[in-house]
Amino acid sequence: MTEKIEVKDVTPESPQVHTYDLYQSHDKIYIRRIKGLFRNLRFFGGLFLFSLYFGIAWLNWDGRQAILFDLPERKFHIFGLTFWPQDFMLLSWALIISAFLLFFITVFAGRVWCGYTCPQSAWTWIFVWLEEKTEGKRNQRIKLDKQPLSLNKLLRKTAKHVSWVIVAFWTGVTFVGYFTPIKELVPQLFTFSASSWSLFFVGFFTLATYGNAGWLREQVCIYMCPYARFQSVMFDKDTLIVSYDPRRGEPRGSRKKDADYKKEGLGDCIDCGLCVQVCPTGIDIRDGLQYECISCAACIDACDIVMDKMDYPKGLISYTTEHNLSGQKTQLVRPRLLGYGAMILVMMSLFAFTVSSRTPLELDIIRDRGALHRVTASGQIENSYNIRIMNMAENDRTFILEVGGLEQLKLIGNDRLELESGEALSFSIRLETPPESIKLPSNEIVFKLTAEDDSSVSVSEESRFFGPANF
Repeated sequence: MTEKIEVKDVTPESPQVHTYDLYQSHDKIYIRRIKGLFRNLRFFGGLFLFSLYFGIAWLNWDGRQAILFDLPERKFHIFGLTFWPQDFMLLSWALIISAFLLFFITVFAGRVWCGYTCPQSAWTWIFVWLEEKTEGKRNQRIKLDKQPLSLNKLLRKTAKHVSWVIVAFWTGVTFVGYFTPIKELVPQLFTFSASSWSLFFVGFFTLATYGNAGWLREQVCIYMCPYARFQSVMFDKDTLIVSYDPRRGEPRGSRKKDADYKKEGLGDCIDCGLCVQVCPTGIDIRDGLQYECISCAACIDACDIVMDKMDYPKGLISYTTEHNLSGQKTQLVRPRLLGYGAMILVMMSLFAFTVSSRTPLELDIIRDRGALHRVTASGQIENSYNIRIMNMAENDRTFILEVGGLEQLKLIGNDRLELESGEALSFSIRLETPPESIKLPSNEIVFKLTAEDDSSVSVSEESRFFGPANF
C-alpha cells in the first residue's frame, strides 16, 4: 500500500494541495549488454571464478576431496592441510586479513570488488545473459513484457526461468558439495536417497540464488548489502571511482555527427542515455558519485563506443578521482593506503608462518588440585596429573610421552599411546621423585609428546611439581 502526504500551498492567488507518494514502487531495470574492455575483464574474471567455484569441488587430493568441510567428523580439509575446531582462531585470522584486503582495495579503487568479483554481481550477469538469450535484447524484453500473454511469451518466459533454476540448482548442489562429498551427493540427489539436511540446504541455496540473481538483483546491492553503506568512510578524494567529467560533457545535448557542436555551446555528451541503459543498478552516472554505483565500468564501455562513433576522444566517463575532476593532482600512494598495505603484509606473513609451523598434535596438562603432593610408602614425593592429547594428523599414530625438569623424576603410567586420526584421549598419570631432588616448594617441569614415526611431530607443555622444600 502506498502512503501519501498532502502539502498545502496556500497563496492569495491560487490555493493548491499537492499530494506526494512517500513510497515509490520498484521499476524493473532492463540491462543492456554491451561489449568493451571492462566487459571483457568482467567476463574472463567471472569465468575464472566460476571455474574455481564449480571445478574445485570435483578435485581430489591424496584420495579425498581437495576442499571439504566435514562437519560430522569436525575436519576441514583444504588441499594438503586439515584443520580442526581447535584451529578456529586461524579462520578468524583469515577473515580479518580478507577484511583488510577489502579495505585496501576500496581505498585505492573504490567498489571494484562489487563490480567484478562479488557473487551477487557475477551471478546477476549470468542471469542477465540467460535472459537475453531467451527473451531477446533490451528493447525486445521491454516490448515482450508489455505484450498480453501469448504462446510465444509463455515459452520465452518458461525457458528463461527454467535456465535460471538449472543454474541456481547447480549452484546449490556445488555449495553443499563443499560440506558433503560431492561425488556421493550428486548420485544421491538423482536417486532420491540424499539426507534431509542435504535436500534442505540444496533447496535453500537454489531458492536464494534464483531469488537474488533473478529477481532482487540491484536491490541487494542498494538496500541489503552493508558494504554500500559504509564504503564512503574509506573513500577519499584520491580514490579511483567511475565518474563522468562534467567540465567536458556539459551542457549535454543531441547533435549531428559532423556538426560544430562547440559553436552551439554543447559539450561532448550527446545525451544518448546509453550509460543508464547498461547500468546494472539503473543510475545515471552523470549525476555524480552515488552509493548505488558498483564500479562495474559498463557505462565506460558504453560511452567509449559512442565517443568512437562521434569521433570524439574517449574518457568522458572513466576511472578517475575527485581531485582529478577538480583539476588537482591525484596522489595514488598515500599514508592510509601504505598503512593498510603494511598491516596486510605483516598479518599474511604471520598467518603463513603459523600455518606452516603448525603441529597436528595437541597436549593439555592439568594438575590434580586435590593435593599439592603426597608421600608414598617408599618415601617418594608424588604429584598427579590429568593428560589430554589429540591426534590431528590424517593417519593413526603412536606417541611417546616423556617428562623432564627434575632429577630422577619418574613417570608412573602408560607412556606409549596409540591414537587414531582425530582421536582425543584423556587419562591420568603420576610422577615420583626422591625428596632430595626437590630444592623448592614449586618446581618447573616439562611434558613432551613425540610421534614414534616422526620426531618432528612433537609438542611440549610446562607444568609444576610441588613438594616439601629441601634447602
